[in-house]
Amino acid sequence: MIVLALNCGSSSLKFELLDCRAGASDEPRTLASGLIERIGEAAAVVLHAAGRADLRESAPIGDHDAAVRRVIDWTRAAAAPPPEAVGHRVVHGGARYTGPVLIDPEVMGAIEALEALAPLHNGPSLAGIRAAREQLGPVPMVAVFDTAFHSTLPEHAYRYALPYDLSLRHGLRRFGFHGISYAFVLSRYCQLARVPESQATLIALHLGNGASAVAIRNGRSVDTSMGFSPLEGLVMGTRSGDLDPSIVGYLARHEGVAVEEVERWLNERSGLVGLSGGSRDMRDLIQRERDDARARLAVELFCYRARKYVGAYLAALGGADAIVFTGGIGEHAPEVRARICERMDWCGLTLDPELNAGARGRESCISARDARVEAWVVPTHEEWVIARETVRCLSAPGAPRVY
Repeated sequence: MIVLALNCGSSSLKFELLDCRAGASDEPRTLASGLIERIGEAAAVVLHAAGRADLRESAPIGDHDAAVRRVIDWTRAAAAPPPEAVGHRVVHGGARYTGPVLIDPEVMGAIEALEALAPLHNGPSLAGIRAAREQLGPVPMVAVFDTAFHSTLPEHAYRYALPYDLSLRHGLRRFGFHGISYAFVLSRYCQLARVPESQATLIALHLGNGASAVAIRNGRSVDTSMGFSPLEGLVMGTRSGDLDPSIVGYLARHEGVAVEEVERWLNERSGLVGLSGGSRDMRDLIQRERDDARARLAVELFCYRARKYVGAYLAALGGADAIVFTGGIGEHAPEVRARICERMDWCGLTLDPELNAGARGRESCISARDARVEAWVVPTHEEWVIARETVRCLSAPGAPRVY
């Protein structure tokens, strides 16, 4: 099966056209891939197809609809095989969707209804689905949900200490996100460490513009830092992460704005960009922190919050076999990894400075030889998971035939 995996971020689109046909190797074969960043302004476009020179350009791409159309038009021009199915990453599936699902009008409506809980992501995913449908016609499309990986959370981990009937009436609970990334990282870590997934107990940190942590026991998510929405938990590029909920009402009253405006500030004006005064790029902040107190504070707070979660999850799990770093920052910023793991030798987590410094964007064990808790860098590959789950969904009894 030829699968187009579309991964819509808040201001980006990643894609891969993958050969997942029966008889192919366990790893799908990439036929075309690319990334469009800074959607909504002068977007940076990088597109690659087998046997062709890469396309690198800056182009005015106003929204995710235009980005998906650009990708599909380009793959056609590159003579890539037409997709037989499309898999879409969708951040929030609520409690209803715990696995991949064929997209129909009912599913579209459910994704739209959850848009308020993932305002930076569900909207772009919907735009990508509609654009792909208009461009590709009746090709089957599958939604793959970030929240599905965390459907194994026990109630004491997902329930908020609110009036119980209120929680049930409004579906107030912790869902967790970055699940597609964690599914890949768990599988790949187990291959590298030669551990069966059913026996893997670890803490994974997906660190990027969005950031979260997950505690995995015996291959199942048992706690995670993001909650009802992707706003909870670690410090992120533009999101605040954990804070006292009374701050929302306080700011609404004292700034004379609606609660919805404060929520927008917490999602779009906080985190690294709010602390530093303008930058959410960790590379930029690390370069500036020597002479810029606010950049230094942003980096320190980011690392401190992540270290607190590592400590909490070690306690929740009763220890772990490994700490795994992924995401743009987790994969490429050894300085951040070192700071998160500072003074963690009490639990047996010690990095090898040379191995850590050399691990930039590649798979590597970065812990000291005698560390009781290993540390790994495992670059994520969400598009492979999206494609795999798409094939699984369409291979189920009663699914449309696309082979």
